[in-house]
This record gives sequence, C-alpha cells and structure tokens, in this order.
Amino acid sequence: MTSEGISFEEAAAPEGLRLYAIGDIHGRFDLMAEMHARIMDEIRRDRSEDWRIIYLGDYIDRGGQEAQVLDFLAQITSEEPRVQALAGNHDQGLLEFLSGNSLDNLFVNNGGETTAASYGVALSADAPREEMQRTRQALLEAMPQSHIAFMRALPLSFTYGDYFFCHAGVRPGVPLEAQDRHDLLWIRQEFLRHQGLFGKVIIHGHTPVRRADVCPNRVNLDTGAWRSGLLTAMMLEGKRKRLLEVALS
Repeated sequence: MTSEGISFEEAAAPEGLRLYAIGDIHGRFDLMAEMHARIMDEIRRDRSEDWRIIYLGDYIDRGGQEAQVLDFLAQITSEEPRVQALAGNHDQGLLEFLSGNSLDNLFVNNGGETTAASYGVALSADAPREEMQRTRQALLEAMPQSHIAFMRALPLSFTYGDYFFCHAGVRPGVPLEAQDRHDLLWIRQEFLRHQGLFGKVIIHGHTPVRRADVCPNRVNLDTGAWRSGLLTAMMLEGKRKRLLEVALS
C-alpha cells in the first residue's frame, strides 16, 4: 500500500469472500455457459464461505447468441444475488436504440445485426430511417421484457476489498466514487496508459487483448471472445489471484 493506492500484488479481497470477474461476452453464450459452470463447480468443490461472480459488461453484439446470453443473465441474477452484472457500452447502445432517441449509433454500426438476428429481427445499418423505426419496433416486440429490464437495471461499478470493477476503466486523478458514467463505459487510452496506482486495483474489460493484461494498477479481462473463441476470468480470494480460460472454436 502507498499513499497513491494499492498494487495488484498487494491487493486483497475481503476476508471470507471469493470473487470471480468475467470478461466481455459479446454474444458467446457457449463460452459463457462453460465458464459459469466451471466457476460454480469450483465454488461447490471448495465449499466457499461466500462468493460473487461479476460479469464486466458487453453481453451483446457480434457473437450470434445474444438472446441466450441475456436470457441466462436475466434469470440467474434475479434468482441468485451473488451473481452480478455490470453495464457495458454495447449494452447501453442497445438501450439507446430501443428508446428511439438514437437510430444511428453504436448498436446499429458495431454488431447490432447479430443481436437483432438472435431475436429473429433483420437489421441493416444502411436502412432508411423509416425502416430503422420498424426494425426498432420489431426488436422491442421480440425481446422479452425481462431482458430489457435486466439491461436497464445494470449498475456501472462494484467495489469489493481492494478491487474496483467496471466495464471500461476510470479517469486518472478522479476519485473512484466520483467517476463519470461515460468514462466507466467508454474510456480507453487515458486510462490504459496511466502508470500510477489508483485507490484500488481496477478490474475491467472493454479493450480486447490477446491474453489477460495484468498490470500493477489494473487487470484487463477482455480477450475478444466473439472473435478469438477465448473467454477469460479471474479468481480473487484473500491475496490469491488466478486466471481462468475457456477456449472454443
């Protein structure tokens, strides 16, 4: 511990609590289901006193199994409060599209066609506004309300012990409790290039890397699952840290 913050090496989870953080899913239900099952097997095997499984956001777009991902997460988070999910920028993009306020946004131009297709709806980024409105209405009607309610309720961050969990990262120099919503969902270079310690170790996704990026001040668990077929998670218990990987074609 220093006056500036705490390093990954020294960081610890709260006593008696095992934490799992899982990187960006992006519609890969196959990978998510395998990872979740593996984690639950560990929890049962080790008879963990208490635990949390934290999904770091971006559940949709590009992978092709988005409806299955949201169905699983909406159900399990309602039944088991120890399974928690954060908002990602792609998730917020879908909500913006469904609201009708932004019909030419991240969702439309960055993978939303696979999300729509998973609900049986065709989406084209080149469609005129009138057709896009019809697509929006069709998607609203096709998506279960439980999926939409789940996404609307997603928080932006969690804090446990010496760890701060969010989707994209934080702005250096701003207290963690005062971070801006846009930064928590979108920030990249200002955060990734920062060499100093934060108040806590930041566990995040958002920026795809070939393998988990473990730094003194942050851990990036987004290994581009939708394209690479590799989903990465990290277990945190006391001062122990361990990476988990699920790889499928």
